[in-house]
Amino acid sequence: MKKDKDLTTLSSRKELDEFIQLANELVPANANAQGRILFALDATASRQATWDHACHLQNQMFSATSEVGNLAVMLCYFRGYQEFQHSKWLNQPTQLRQIMENVSCAAGHTQIQKVLQLGINETRKQEVKAIIYIGDSQEESTDKLTSLAGQLGLLKTPVFIFQEGSDCRARQAFTAIAHLSGGAYHHFDHHSSELLKQLLIAVAIYASQGKPAFQHYIENKGQAAKHLLEQLR
Repeated sequence: MKKDKDLTTLSSRKELDEFIQLANELVPANANAQGRILFALDATASRQATWDHACHLQNQMFSATSEVGNLAVMLCYFRGYQEFQHSKWLNQPTQLRQIMENVSCAAGHTQIQKVLQLGINETRKQEVKAIIYIGDSQEESTDKLTSLAGQLGLLKTPVFIFQEGSDCRARQAFTAIAHLSGGAYHHFDHHSSELLKQLLIAVAIYASQGKPAFQHYIENKGQAAKHLLEQLR
C-alpha cells in the first residue's frame, strides 16, 4: 500500500484501469470450487487501517480451508465518487493480495446496495455460499438494503457483516441485513485483530465445508466468533 497518497482525494482513472487490468490477467478460480465468498469492503477514507489489515487476514481465510476444500473469493470494494469495483473469482491468496495492495482508500459515500445486488446476480449464475462485508457506516436507504437482503435470504446466500466502530444507524441496518439474509452480524474495533481473524476464518469454513464444520471450528478454536453461530438460522 502506498502510504504517501492523500486519502481524501479521489483515485485517478489510471489507478482504476490498472486494477481492472490486473484483475482480468489473474487466473480465475476453478468453476467447481466448493465454496464461493463475495468479500466486500468499504474503501472510503476512514477504512484505510482495516483495508491494510484485511490484506493480511484474507491469507488466513484461505489457509484455514486449503487442506479440506476449495475456496473461491471475489473481492469487491467501493470508494470515492461512485467508484465500485470487483475482481473475478480467485482461489489464491496472493492474487487477492496483489489487487488489495494496489488500492488506496478515498473519501466517498457507502454503496452497500451495489454489494448486495452483485451478490444476487452472482448467486443466480452459480451458488455463492456467503457474503462478507466489512464497514463502519451506512448512508443509504435502509428499506432498499433490507429488500435486497430479503432476496439474498430467499436465494440462501447469507450476509456476514462485521462492523468497526459504534455508529448506531449502521448497526441497526447491518443487523437487519444479516438477519433477513440468514447471516450474522458482529462488531469489532481496531484492537480486535484476533476476533476479526476468527470471524473471517469461521465464514470461510462455513462456505467451503458447511455448518457442521463451522460449528466445530467455533467450539474448538473460534470461541470469540461464537455469536455468529447463535445467529444462524
